[in-house]
Amino acid sequence: MEQKRDLEGVLLIDKPSGMTSHDVVDQVRRKLRMKRIGHAGTLDPMATGLLIILVGKATKLSQFLTSLDKTYSGTIKLGESTNTQDADGEITTTKPVPELTQEQAQEALNAFVGDQYQTPPMFSAVKINGQRLYKLARKGQEVEREPRFIRVSKFEITRFALPEIDFTLDCSKGTYVRTLASDFGEKLECGAHLTALRRDASDQFDTSRSIELDSFKEMEISDIEKKLIPAHEAMPDSRL
Repeated sequence: MEQKRDLEGVLLIDKPSGMTSHDVVDQVRRKLRMKRIGHAGTLDPMATGLLIILVGKATKLSQFLTSLDKTYSGTIKLGESTNTQDADGEITTTKPVPELTQEQAQEALNAFVGDQYQTPPMFSAVKINGQRLYKLARKGQEVEREPRFIRVSKFEITRFALPEIDFTLDCSKGTYVRTLASDFGEKLECGAHLTALRRDASDQFDTSRSIELDSFKEMEISDIEKKLIPAHEAMPDSRL
C-alpha cells in the first residue's frame, strides 16, 4: 500500500449523476485519506460534469474559484412543471406545449440574457435563519427568499425537438439553471423543467481535463498527484 502523503492542489472531477457534491468530496477524502478536502461550487445531484475539488492547503482558494463564471449544457422539457424545477421532483402541472418555431423559442430565451435578480428555489441548499431551504420544502413550507444578482451571458438552443430543447449557457456564479428553465416555461405559459444538466467549464477549467470519479477511485496516489493543479496556477489572476 502506498504511503499517505500530504497532497495539495486543485483536482478536476467529472461528477456522475445521482450524487451530491458532498458525496464526491467524501469519496476523495477516503481515497486520499485526507480530511482537508473541499469543492468550489455545488452541483445538484441530477447534474453531471466539472466539480473543482480543493486538496490540502488549496482549500484556501475556495472564495476565488467559487466565484468563476460557469458554462453549462442541458435539456429543458416543456409542458411539465415540477416542485424542484428538475426531473428529480414531482410533476405539479401539465399543460399543452404551444406551436413554436426554434426562432420563437430562442427569442424567449434571449429575454433571460443579461444582468438580473433571481430568487433561489425552495429546493436549494441556501440557508435562511440557519435552516437549509430544501429541508423546509420537504415539510411543505415555503418562505420568502432574497433575490440574488446573476448575469447570463449566453443562452442558446443547440437542439430543437419539442417538447425538448437542448441548450448551452454561460452564466455567473450562483445561477440556478433549473430556475431559468422553469421561468422559461412560465414565459411560454406551458411550464417546463430541467431534465439534464452538465457543467462543461468553470472559467479556465473544463471537463477535457477532468477525471471520471470511477477512474479516480482506481488510480494510484502517485498518478493522482500528477493530476493536481498547483494552487498558484489555479488562481484566476495567474493568467494575467
